[in-house]
Amino acid sequence: MTSTAVRVPLCTLDEIAVGLGRAFAVGGHSLAVFRGRDDRVFAVAGRCPHKGGPLADGMLIGEQVVCPLHAFRYHGASGECDQPGACAVAAFPAEVRAGTVYVTVPLA
Repeated sequence: MTSTAVRVPLCTLDEIAVGLGRAFAVGGHSLAVFRGRDDRVFAVAGRCPHKGGPLADGMLIGEQVVCPLHAFRYHGASGECDQPGACAVAAFPAEVRAGTVYVTVPLA
């Protein structure tokens, strides 16, 4: 069976503060979406796999999402963790087009 995905508009770019995250629920996925200083956007799973922290309550440093509970860092584009042996988070393709933020999520 082939997995399919859908590209969904979330909000305008201005609705996400620079360096901070915003939570969204899309297609059965809990997402944390962040805006960088260069207006690049990143979308990762909404919960940290280590302690279940709400990643949207964290911040973006460079291209790394920082968990608000324990400061683990997850790369915004890949979801990889900066701690050896720690689980990664799911990362979702995100982009800005004509001022609107879009994210692509797999369909369940």
